Order: sequence, then structure tokens, then C-alpha cells
Amino acid sequence: MKTERNNGRVKGFEEMESTGVSAELYAEVLQYYARQMQALDAGKVEEYADTFTDDAVFGHTPGREPARTRAGILSDLYEVRERLAADAQQRRHLFTMVDVEQPADGRLRSTCYALVLTTRPGDGPEMVRSCVVRDVLVREDGRLRNQERLVDHDGF
Repeated sequence: MKTERNNGRVKGFEEMESTGVSAELYAEVLQYYARQMQALDAGKVEEYADTFTDDAVFGHTPGREPARTRAGILSDLYEVRERLAADAQQRRHLFTMVDVEQPADGRLRSTCYALVLTTRPGDGPEMVRSCVVRDVLVREDGRLRNQERLVDHDGF
């Protein structure tokens, strides 16, 4: 691997090309995702749905039209919770390789990988999904919210 140098010294991380957002904003996005996914995994679907704007679009299932509006997203979440209720399991959504950019319109665009793990009583964790998540994040009343989330499932 070639080492980059600047005026005879090795470039530090702060000098290397970045994702286009400050370290502080990047950390805020990671914290946002941590809280969002922990709410989902804890079954707090109302809290999870509240992380989306009123006019949000959420495409999460291959072959199905995206949910539109926060109310529509919440309806989908109730449906999924009901479908999974008969199967005792704990799901964990892990976001990795998060890349955040801020184009001129001021919104944030994030692309990351998502792994979904399921653990059933007496069993170890099983990876049930591998996806690419593409988000558009906006700030409302000082907090981040998803205006759009499109999830592409690997293998579909």
C-alpha cells in the first residue's frame, strides 16, 4: 500500500479525504442509527416510526411497494410485528460501513450495509438478511429524521 505524504510527513486521518461531513456530524448520524435500531429491536415500533418524517418513504421488502407517510410506516411495522409474534425470536439490526455525504441541498445522504441477526430460544444467532440501506436524512426541530429509506436485499 502506498503511503500518502504531505510536506514530507504522513497524512493523518484529519487530512485525508473525508465523506464530506464533519466528524461531529458523522458521530451524530451513528448515534441516530444506534438509537433507531435499538428501538426497532426492542419492539418499540411507535418510537421507531417517529424517526421518520410525516411524508417519509420506506421501501423495505422486495416486491412490495414502499410505505409512505409515518402512519403508513407504522402500519407496516404493526403488520410485521404481528406476523413475527408466533415465532419467539430476538432480532438485531446491525449497520456497518456507514458513508455519509451532504450535498448542496443540505440533506444528508447515507449508504450503509445492514445485517439482520435472529436468535431463537436455545439457538445461537443466525444471519437472516444482508442489505444495502440508502437513506435521506433531514433535520426537523433540531433532530435527525429519515425522509427516505430504501433497503436493497442482497440476493434479490
